[in-house]
Amino acid sequence: MTDPYETWKTTEIRRPSDVPAATPLRWQIERQAEHEARLMDLRLPADYPHPVERGTAADALTVIAVRESIRRDMELGRGVRVREAVELGATWSEVAAALDTTPDEARELLRTWADHQHRLHRGDTADGRPRPLGLDDTAHAAVLALCDLGDDEPAPARTQAPR
Repeated sequence: MTDPYETWKTTEIRRPSDVPAATPLRWQIERQAEHEARLMDLRLPADYPHPVERGTAADALTVIAVRESIRRDMELGRGVRVREAVELGATWSEVAAALDTTPDEARELLRTWADHQHRLHRGDTADGRPRPLGLDDTAHAAVLALCDLGDDEPAPARTQAPR
């Protein structure tokens, strides 16, 4: 069996879709930094006294693709983290401050995420997947109910883990 990390280190990355789903951000950042270091070595003088590995177009393309993958992963994670914060007792005013936005914009971020997760679940269910991803109707309604909380009103204490 091949070690996933070793496979990752040798995978050619030229577009964000070359990054396997659920690749840890830490791995992606490490990979980006490795290629970025070679690109930085291009700025060193030709007579630099220490050994260096100069970057190539392949390094530049890998940096662009991995950064885009990281950006997408970070963007996708916003909704779930907002959900967690509110479910754990943060108010919309606090979430908005953390996002550097307004409470209404923070609510819209969560609604958009929840609607996407609900569509994902419906699609998986329609396709007959045995373990559909996303939010079922009940979980979707529960997330949308969080959006009805006042700006400074915490959610009721959570008694069980969310689905």
